[in-house]
Amino acid sequence: MRITVIGGTGLIGTRLVAKLRGSGHEVIAAARSTGVNSFTGEGLEEALDGAEVVVDVSNSSYTDEAGAQEFFSTSTMNLLSYGKAAGVGHHVALSVVGTERLARVEGGYFIAKQQQERMIVASGRPYSLVHATQFFEFIRNISDEAMRGGRGQIADALVQPMAADDVAEAVAGVAVSEPLNGMIEFGGPEVFTLREIALQDLRFRHDEREVVADPLGTYFGARLAHRDLLPEATASIAPTRYHDWRVGTSAR
Repeated sequence: MRITVIGGTGLIGTRLVAKLRGSGHEVIAAARSTGVNSFTGEGLEEALDGAEVVVDVSNSSYTDEAGAQEFFSTSTMNLLSYGKAAGVGHHVALSVVGTERLARVEGGYFIAKQQQERMIVASGRPYSLVHATQFFEFIRNISDEAMRGGRGQIADALVQPMAADDVAEAVAGVAVSEPLNGMIEFGGPEVFTLREIALQDLRFRHDEREVVADPLGTYFGARLAHRDLLPEATASIAPTRYHDWRVGTSAR
């Protein structure tokens, strides 16, 4: 199968390209560094030529609402338009568990992601939306964001993170299957409070600062309900546990 991965040199894209190629598929890793820009359209026609599937794991470098909206709306429209012209039969996009909830309470970036999904659904093209929980690789950002000097305050919320390798495996499985014309969720095998996972990250880095769960605390500026970051009970569960991932990455 010929598959084009948009954002193919990023955290998820690199892993996804390797997994798909390892399974015998012909894969184009499309990114600005390889001469393909989904925002401007540069190189898209060539990258999608003959592709049966396009997988969008790209991300906006802007986290504000206006910047993220401009990136996702323009990029998605280009991918849908060029994909239709090329005869692409399956449009796969990676997004975030709880996008609608996060758009409602946090706005900004997540409003842009929600609009991206709506564009794909409304396009009439065969599609699959993959919702993943936060990546283990993102935990450091969560703990660092919570810290204010010698102490951290973090939202009193639950999280069910997963490894980037497991995210790539999940996306790969969806990409080589028939279009869902819907959404599928994936989450990690363990549920933590944000405080627990932030503390584990800090202690692994030999950082003895304290973090407290604050009922009025925020998650990157958002006030979350306790379960806003969790997938539904029907979500597919990835195999890698946080401790095993930590041990594995430190040994590399």
